[in-house]
Amino acid sequence: MKIICNGQTKETRDGISLHDFIRESGLNPGTVVAECDGVIIRREDYETCQLKENSMVELIRFVGGG
Repeated sequence: MKIICNGQTKETRDGISLHDFIRESGLNPGTVVAECDGVIIRREDYETCQLKENSMVELIRFVGGG
């Protein structure tokens, strides 16, 4: 199925959870803030948030440094 992640079309498997999508994107779910279809998803809900065809996902990583 296709979803839009950070403005780019991505192909992924049907019924994937937000948690698994983040992992398969090479990111650590513990360091990402996620929005799905305009709603910020709480980190503890990543595993139960199921993506669907044409879901709009925004993933934001925070990077610290000095």
